[in-house]
Amino acid sequence: MTVRVLRAADLTPAPWKNGGGLTREIATGPEGAGADGFAWRVSLADVTADGPFSLFPGADRTLTVVEGAGMDLVVGGEHHIVDEPLWPHDFPGDLPTEGFLLGGPVVNLNVMYRRDRIRAETAVVCGTVRLLPPPGGALLALSLDDGAAVAGGDMGGVRLDRYDAVLAAGESPGVLRTMGQAVVVTFSDV
Repeated sequence: MTVRVLRAADLTPAPWKNGGGLTREIATGPEGAGADGFAWRVSLADVTADGPFSLFPGADRTLTVVEGAGMDLVVGGEHHIVDEPLWPHDFPGDLPTEGFLLGGPVVNLNVMYRRDRIRAETAVVCGTVRLLPPPGGALLALSLDDGAAVAGGDMGGVRLDRYDAVLAAGESPGVLRTMGQAVVVTFSDV
């Protein structure tokens, strides 16, 4: 894999690992890895009710609320109020976690990665950003609004609408230009 465009329209909703809701997997490394075989995974989760999160032994998570008022996450018995939209929040995926909605349903961008193999960094960006995958790693850029574009690299130019993404490894897909905001996640080996 060098550069791929991943369209939101192609994402298929599937049950959470614990059956408590629906998720739309955007990408995994390695590609096609199951719920327990991934080194890293990025997905969108629709949370419509209070309840437990799935456990992922050996994984760390970054949750970013991309729609809705937010959640009270109780991670290992400790409350974390996640009520600021587009603010990445890190927590261990192997501690018992429950989510309580603060004001109705939310959509969360979930980044999960095996802490003994991968380091992931999640940033919300706006404007113009050069997309540079780390050496030996990968980069995923997800548009949060319609009208973003990636220009340059071997892609020439491609338009990204809401929740469309670009996944790159080994080479830069070019420059991301947003009219609104996007999330950029970089994955590198530990």
